[in-house]
Amino acid sequence: MRRGSFTGVQDYSSRMAVSQAMVRQDSNVPVHGEVHGQVQGLGKTDGAHDDQSTPAKRLTVLVYSDDRQVRAALIRALGPHPTPDLPEVDYVECATAAAAIALVDRGGFDLLILDGEAAPTGGAGLARQLKDEIFDCPPVLVLIARPQDAWLATWSRADAVALHPVNALTLPGQVAGLLRAATQDA
Repeated sequence: MRRGSFTGVQDYSSRMAVSQAMVRQDSNVPVHGEVHGQVQGLGKTDGAHDDQSTPAKRLTVLVYSDDRQVRAALIRALGPHPTPDLPEVDYVECATAAAAIALVDRGGFDLLILDGEAAPTGGAGLARQLKDEIFDCPPVLVLIARPQDAWLATWSRADAVALHPVNALTLPGQVAGLLRAATQDA
């Protein structure tokens, strides 16, 4: 799936090892992400059954931020159905850039939401790296803290930009537009 190689001093495997070692120190940070709503291959975790009015395909969104509260706010603002016309959405949380790269490289995401204020790797830089290195990269929405940082989102090749703090009234519409476009292209 990769069309380029990683840049920088360390190669991917050593960055992943460092990331995993750092995560082991804080067991509350997921290494490979947490799935909300569905465990892959096992169906829904809440015991609900699909009826005929629910579309069969579920959408998957990666939410990247080093701040657990930002990830929770995003997922809460979007909910399982950002808009009624879309299928149910599963969220995969990711706290490190290395884990995000590994997950996106495996594929299966319909949208990536990246926190531009994450540290040490911001969402804008991560977006640019993913757009450069992942063939047919899913659409990317980058969260920024200031409207003046919109140029950074443009540089990152993000498909959309939203402002911190998360606006639960406008964000679902933005996300729905990106998901509709992604599902029509598929």
